[in-house]
Amino acid sequence: MKQNSTPGTTASPPPSGGAGGRTPYLNLFLTFAKIGAFTFGGGWAMLSLIEREVVDRHGWLDREQFLDLLAVAQSMPGILAVNISTVIGDRLRGLPGSIVAALGTILPSFLIILAIAIFLTPDVFKNNPTVVSIFRGIRPAVVALIIAPVITTARTAGITWRTVAIPAAVALLIYSGWPVVSNPIIYIVLGALFGWHINSKTANNP
Repeated sequence: MKQNSTPGTTASPPPSGGAGGRTPYLNLFLTFAKIGAFTFGGGWAMLSLIEREVVDRHGWLDREQFLDLLAVAQSMPGILAVNISTVIGDRLRGLPGSIVAALGTILPSFLIILAIAIFLTPDVFKNNPTVVSIFRGIRPAVVALIIAPVITTARTAGITWRTVAIPAAVALLIYSGWPVVSNPIIYIVLGALFGWHINSKTANNP
């Protein structure tokens, strides 16, 4: 069948992911399984790898979409790595995609931890010099994996030297441990209300 096209233009290829549901489940599972298997340090350490796979390599989302889903994942209770994989899977393939992506993230870590629990006792972690040296060498890499997504997320969010005081102050208040002001939920709600207010003000005054 001949396709209708406007002279001088070319048809753009369909997106590989998104709400249209073109991302294969196996590809989605293997991508998050690789992230879950080779990331040390928890959710924040995973973010740089998730962003690289989802945004840079596969092009399933752009950076602003990834940042929005990250905000949603942080606002939900639970493990950040599982939350972000769930919301990305839902964005790409709906409920089945969220289940596949979450399983891909969880399964490798579960199997590795299960193997460690079976074969490595706490005494080995404390007294075996080889194991102790390995984990001592991993620690700096984990710190770098945590810092990298913080920097890229700040750039995508448009945080500059003029506005960096806001997240810095919030981080210090959360770290302080003081009653009420150290609760991160307060700042999530305040941020959402402030964003809604700015958006409403902009819409009413174009």
